Amino acid sequence: MNLYLSTAPHVRSRENTRSIMLDVVIAMLPAAAFAAYAFGLNAILLMAVATLSAVLFEYGYQYLTKKPVRIGDFSAVVTGLLVGLNLPANGTWWMAVIGSGIAIILVKQLFGGIGDNFMNPALAARAVLLASWPARMASFTLPTYWSGADAVTSATPLGGYDASLWQLFVGDIPGTIGEVSKIAILLGLAYLLIRKVVSWRIPVTLLAVFALFSWIFGADPLRAVLSGGVMFGAVFMATDYTTSPMSAKGQILYAALAGLIIAVIRNFGNYPEGVTYGILIMNVATPLIDKYIKPRLYGRLKEEKANG
Repeated sequence: MNLYLSTAPHVRSRENTRSIMLDVVIAMLPAAAFAAYAFGLNAILLMAVATLSAVLFEYGYQYLTKKPVRIGDFSAVVTGLLVGLNLPANGTWWMAVIGSGIAIILVKQLFGGIGDNFMNPALAARAVLLASWPARMASFTLPTYWSGADAVTSATPLGGYDASLWQLFVGDIPGTIGEVSKIAILLGLAYLLIRKVVSWRIPVTLLAVFALFSWIFGADPLRAVLSGGVMFGAVFMATDYTTSPMSAKGQILYAALAGLIIAVIRNFGNYPEGVTYGILIMNVATPLIDKYIKPRLYGRLKEEKANG
């Protein structure tokens, strides 16, 4: 019999990195399917290229550095698909490749691989792409399915596109290919909650605080939540295990501050969408939150009792 020496906690579970990542991929499938249906072949190409590139970058880096090749854990698939879903539908294949390269090599592998990155890789890649090619990243098209015509470049609802609440909800709007359909995102959230891959604390708190401060700042809170990528970010990126706090109280604080930052950027900044930077700022703050808000330790007496 083989014995393994490890640190606490000594918990046996059928859940592992591979099963969790597969659940995340499954949760993103409604958004990916809607993107393929609404935006057509180029959206499919972007998601496929981004995902394949992420897997190849991870394999290549680990092979060349003589580290264990871990592409079988599906974490690179999750990162690549997220990169693809964060691109505009009229993006180019090389944007998908560069985005996946930044996410996997620069943000993930150079900091030690899965579990050691200090910010969400896909979101960091989006931030770099926004800074490098702002015009391309801000060029959006209407879903071709709804109009039955060729893609037409248009501003997003945050940039002045006039859309009803129903259009915002179902995805009859321009935007990045993964963020437009709120129905698809909510289906993904429901799956993650049922599978207990994520808890309600981060997505619900982030959206609630964002809606509250949007209302305080004079915006329509429901329209604000349904516009842009705040719902997609709250469900699929703010909930990343590595870059979010470990404790329940820490997660609530993290999500609340992210929601506040996004609302401030949207209402007072020159950039209409603050999701990328709001979540990334809180990713960087996560170690500080974990330092001061720690999970309850069982089996240890409270200090005052121990000294009594």
